[in-house]
Amino acid sequence: MGVSYRLKGELSRSLEHIYKALQIAEDNNYKSEIAYCFMRLSLVFSDLKDFDKAISLIQKSFQIFGSEKRIRVNAINNLQSSNNFEGLNKLDTAWYYAEKAYNQLDIIEDLTSDVCRSAGNIQFKTGNRLLSFKFYKEAYDYALSQNDYRSISLVYAQLAIVYRKENNRDSSIYYAKQGLEYAQRSSNRRGILACGNLLAEIYEVENPADALRFYKIAAEAKEGLFGTGNLQAIQALLVKEEERQNEIERAKAVYQAQLKQYGLLGIVVVFLVVALPLYRNNQNRKKTNEQLLQQNAEIEKQKTNVEHALSELKSTQSQLIQSEKMASLGELTAGIAHEIQNPLNFVNNFSEVNKELVDELKTELATGNMQLANEIADDIKANEEKINHHGKRAADIVKGMLQHSRSSSGVKEPTDINALCDEYLRLSYHGLRAKDKSFNASFKTDFDNSLGKVNVISQDIGRVVLNLLTNAFYVVNEKKQQNISGYEPTVTVSTKKLGDKVEIKVKDNGNGIPQKVLDKIFQPFFTTKPTGQGTGLGLSLSYDIIKAHGGELRVETKEGEGSTFVITIAS
Repeated sequence: MGVSYRLKGELSRSLEHIYKALQIAEDNNYKSEIAYCFMRLSLVFSDLKDFDKAISLIQKSFQIFGSEKRIRVNAINNLQSSNNFEGLNKLDTAWYYAEKAYNQLDIIEDLTSDVCRSAGNIQFKTGNRLLSFKFYKEAYDYALSQNDYRSISLVYAQLAIVYRKENNRDSSIYYAKQGLEYAQRSSNRRGILACGNLLAEIYEVENPADALRFYKIAAEAKEGLFGTGNLQAIQALLVKEEERQNEIERAKAVYQAQLKQYGLLGIVVVFLVVALPLYRNNQNRKKTNEQLLQQNAEIEKQKTNVEHALSELKSTQSQLIQSEKMASLGELTAGIAHEIQNPLNFVNNFSEVNKELVDELKTELATGNMQLANEIADDIKANEEKINHHGKRAADIVKGMLQHSRSSSGVKEPTDINALCDEYLRLSYHGLRAKDKSFNASFKTDFDNSLGKVNVISQDIGRVVLNLLTNAFYVVNEKKQQNISGYEPTVTVSTKKLGDKVEIKVKDNGNGIPQKVLDKIFQPFFTTKPTGQGTGLGLSLSYDIIKAHGGELRVETKEGEGSTFVITIAS
């Protein structure tokens, strides 16, 4: 009902019903329906020109469904995202989502007209007139084939606006009148408003009577969409929904407070259980120490104990080093998991489709309809080819993963430094994205193609690059959370040939390194990260690896502006 009211242009009633649906879905924990409600609310707020709100609702829908879990929903959300970012005039982002939606038209064929119209609008705004008209024609042809008067009216309205901007009066009037006619036939208030306003503006000077007539038509449509009564009803609905969400948050807060109380009680109990044996052990240790002090004959035994303690210290240090290596491996594995998920999703989806096609094939064979049976068989064959293609792609990724998982041989071999840096840049970024879905940053590359291959231990150099990239993404994300106006988190990787040496740079625009700790950053166990987020061995290990290659690892930094780590090794 909410969707139907939106198509009629009754936005307040549309919001009322979708919010009711959202409450029912949340009360019963219907996660899929919650995501659908967010998606449909986004459409309404897009009609109200509140594009920021519309984008936030689409993001909520994505978070519940996941970017690949439901392919059709993902495609629809891509279309809505393109429209919203176009409304905010962020054309690069809008085209990114429009292109994704266009490539998924086999999944959302019924939305072909909407997708092509959105793509045409974006291309016209970016100055690509020929490509925009190609998309408009595709949108019109599909809408006409489906007798979709609403979509036809919107295409005509957009063409009228385009010709108006190009000062082509006759064409603008023709398409505006056509658009108005189809909009009235489909009760499309958005189309009536756009075409009516445009015609009133064109006729304003030369034919005031016609201008007044079209202005009245547009005003009536505007009142239906954005009239005072509607806006007041919408505002009341938003206040009511905000109060409901606040009540939910208050209930959650009370529940969390109870959990904390129970947790503190449990900690106290555990502390008592652990503390008593520790106290007894401490008393026994004091007695032992007193006996050792009294017996000079036990000096040799004390020496043995000291050597044993040193051995344990070395063992602990080795464990910490291994822990740092495993942390780097975890980042790498998360990135690879992200890469392999995509082809596996395709394999699963096409397998499901083939199951349904096999059932249809059996039915047609049973009825003797050989022509349709052959067509279905061709579809199954095509899907099997896609399954085979994506299966081989997954196998290639696994092969690469196995190569990366091999322990370092300690033998130098010719290595493509540019390819190595590019690969670890992507894997580091996807690894962090896998751990934190809210993480987002830009990354750039500037590679010197004259490097050639360099003799290094590729696994070790890869660990160094991965460690520096992980640190760089961490610091730009940390600065982003400070909500600095206009800040865009960016990490840049570059290579350069300097005579008989090769230089690798990892640059970030984070907060930089304070001068008071700059001399300590390559020391073992020193870290500026919060407790539990770093061992302080990453840079120390990286420094030792580069030294073992006869190279140099240094840092250039400026507080508040960022840091650049520079690796120099022989070519």
